[in-house]
Amino acid sequence: SLQIMIKKWSIPCPLPPSSAIETLQVSNSTGDCKAKLFHLSKESAYAIPTMAFSFLCHTSVLPIYCELRSPSRSRMQNVTVTGIGLSFVIYFMSALFGYLTFYDKVDSELLQGYSRYLPHDIVIMTVKVAILFAVLLTVPLIHFPARKAVLMVFFAHLPVSWICHILVTLTLNTIVVLFAMYVPDIKNVFGVVGSTTSTCLLFVYPGLFYLKLSREDFLSPQKLGACALVIFGICVGLLSLVLIILNWIDQ
Repeated sequence: SLQIMIKKWSIPCPLPPSSAIETLQVSNSTGDCKAKLFHLSKESAYAIPTMAFSFLCHTSVLPIYCELRSPSRSRMQNVTVTGIGLSFVIYFMSALFGYLTFYDKVDSELLQGYSRYLPHDIVIMTVKVAILFAVLLTVPLIHFPARKAVLMVFFAHLPVSWICHILVTLTLNTIVVLFAMYVPDIKNVFGVVGSTTSTCLLFVYPGLFYLKLSREDFLSPQKLGACALVIFGICVGLLSLVLIILNWIDQ
């Protein structure tokens, strides 16, 4: 995030058509350098699913709770607010200065834009390597619950077997690698996953769980809020998924 803020002044605006930074010439026109508060287009369908995917941290809640020195609801609440707050600040500053750098020409993968206009920048290459290591080290944290879910759903009736364990692990890793190799744009992954599983985990399931577990009257403000959360999640997820599919068809 800090490097994105700094590099905002390393790339001229308006962005010239050439990708070679040595031949860039700053145009006298500044029409392309005006920030727009709102810009609705077909790409806007990816916005909410991507944000839902970014703030999806449910799989980490229970392990973090167990690691607390004195686990309690208030302490977990403080950890959650602090973690999500820091994530929001980092995401917001990166998105803001990334947009103020490229404006309408910003890519869905922000660092690709810097590679186009600063192809030999050491700082950008270092950031890419750091993100690569961060993603590689994060995969096992997500892979464990994914493998556990597959084993429980499809192989719960079978005895524990290392062969099954290894095969499921290799299969999941192979699927991840194939997606990384052949999906042309990561925004498609964020869009589909965000509009389906992320909206369910963020909005639909919490509301349904509260309606199931709560003993309050159905017309109470809490249950009405839970119902509104469920309806909002279903509508946003379906609308985003339909718009994304229509965007694929148009392309």
